[in-house]
Amino acid sequence: MTTGRGGADRIVVQSGTYTAKYRDGQGVVREVATGCRDETAARSVLSELERRAELVKAKVITAGEDATADHQQVPLDEHIAAYLTHLECEETTEDHQKNVKRCLSRIADGCKFSNLADLNREVFERCQAKRNKEGVGARTRNLDRASLVAFANWCVLTNRILSNPFTDVKMADEGSDPRRQRRAMSEVELARLLDVACRRPLLDAMTIRRGPNKGKTIAKLREETKNRLEQLGRERALLYKTLVLTGLRKGELASLTVGQLDLEGPVAFATLDPPDEKNREGNEIAIRDDLAADLRKWLSDQLAAL
Repeated sequence: MTTGRGGADRIVVQSGTYTAKYRDGQGVVREVATGCRDETAARSVLSELERRAELVKAKVITAGEDATADHQQVPLDEHIAAYLTHLECEETTEDHQKNVKRCLSRIADGCKFSNLADLNREVFERCQAKRNKEGVGARTRNLDRASLVAFANWCVLTNRILSNPFTDVKMADEGSDPRRQRRAMSEVELARLLDVACRRPLLDAMTIRRGPNKGKTIAKLREETKNRLEQLGRERALLYKTLVLTGLRKGELASLTVGQLDLEGPVAFATLDPPDEKNREGNEIAIRDDLAADLRKWLSDQLAAL
């Protein structure tokens, strides 16, 4: 038993490893776990810490360089986990966090980066060139680059590294390497999409999957099942139509409630709350008259079914 600084009783437990106590280059007393069970090995760690402190005092290295040294050999996975925690505290979306984790893990595996000391621009550029030859699209490679640059910037801010080695890595030209030609749907194509979406649930349920009648839509369904599937088809078609005519993203549309719709005024609109919008500013989305009529009919039917 011993007495703490505030006078409280404390129990002293013998540690399985040695702790190094020393005064750093700025004169602050530090206690650092050596992770060593052998006293000789622990004293070697202490000697290295004291040597670095003397180099700081002699202005051979800066205090910042000394601070980053402790992070260099820590496994990169631990730094990435800390960065993802930072993104979570910044209230970024869960999908963004998953994408960043996937990109950084892919880079670490491809470039053989195991710790911060391994981070190297030339190695990363060689990996990017190799992936280009393998047919990986420019957009995907740029996503990896952006994730790595953002991660390295965070490492600089948290004194894990002194500078970002990837800042000047050039982006791939997405314009010269389009994997998908984007264009707006024509009115005819939109009509076909909505028609298929409306009929698909019922057609799928009526289609025979095996046997001599495979592929034929002759399965007999109960009337209540048919009504439920037709309702599901209407709902899907309405979702597609709303996405196309409002430009909302999937997550933004999913966040809307009935209370955020104004379908009775001269101009129908939906109010998107700031936390649910990508730029976190909030917005009022105009709704075309025919879509507003479809939404009113859908809500009316839902109320009647209660």
